[in-house]
Amino acid sequence: MATTTTSHKAQVEREANVAWQGTLTEGQGTIVGGTSGAVANLPVSWPARTEAPGGKTSPEELLAASHAACYAMAFAYELQGRNTPADQLQVTARVGLDPKVGGGFEVSFSELTVRGRVPGLDQSGFEEAARLAEQGCPISNAIRNNVQIEVKATLE
Repeated sequence: MATTTTSHKAQVEREANVAWQGTLTEGQGTIVGGTSGAVANLPVSWPARTEAPGGKTSPEELLAASHAACYAMAFAYELQGRNTPADQLQVTARVGLDPKVGGGFEVSFSELTVRGRVPGLDQSGFEEAARLAEQGCPISNAIRNNVQIEVKATLE
């Protein structure tokens, strides 16, 4: 069995583990755990990824969750720097999986939609903060130039 040695070290590291049985199209897997223990026993399958979820998750759903959470934190940080903390932010990330030219699939976009109540900001200021928060979001920066990222921001 081949092993890969990595010399990457980060200030903070997280990992997740998946056990898979069977073929791609007829098999299934389970996210069996991660560093925190919060992500465990999540079933995944190809049909859940490309058809109806049927109670199972997909890498794209997990990417959407990661992007939404990261962006919410980046937005909160941006607002904190302006001394205009949010009363509330509601963030949704919608991630698209499309056929790739030449075969296979690719994540083609991540659309962030944020609605918020932020005393001291008007719609224009909210949109500017939303744009700057996306630029500072580590997940956005990890996928930028490979995935189209769009931000829709509405001040309530």
